Amino acid sequence: MYYVNQEQIAVRLNTIPELSDVLKELASDWQGNTLQGLAQERALHLAIEIVTDVGSYLIDGFLMRDASSYEDIIEITGAEGAFPVAIQETLIQLVKLRKPIVQDYYTWQRNELHPLTGELVELLPTFKLSIERYLEQELK
Repeated sequence: MYYVNQEQIAVRLNTIPELSDVLKELASDWQGNTLQGLAQERALHLAIEIVTDVGSYLIDGFLMRDASSYEDIIEITGAEGAFPVAIQETLIQLVKLRKPIVQDYYTWQRNELHPLTGELVELLPTFKLSIERYLEQELK
C-alpha cells in the first residue's frame, strides 16, 4: 500500500483557483508597471512551487523513480499519467522559470507580460483536476 500525503497535495491544489484568477487579471489588464510585474513574478513562482511540490508528493507517495531536477519531476509524473500529455511541455517551460525568478531575479523583465501568465489561467485548473482524478483512480 502507498502512503500519499493527500492532505498536503490538496492544500497546494486548493490555491490554484485564486492563483488562476490573479493570473487572468494580470493578463487581461497588463500595463507593465512595477506592481504588476512583481505580482506576475510572484504568481509564476507560486505556480512553479505548486506544480513541483505536488509532483514531489506523487513521486514520494507512489514510489516513482527519483527526480534529478524540476523538469524531471514533470517528466516522471507525466509519464505516470498524472496529467494530460498535452500540458506537459508547458509545465516544463513553467518550471524552467524557477532559476530566473528565484536566483536571477535582478535580470527578470518585470515590465513585460510573460506568455505563460495567460496560458496558466486554464492550464492550472486542468492540472488540479487531473491530479485529483489521478489520485482517485490510483488510490481506489
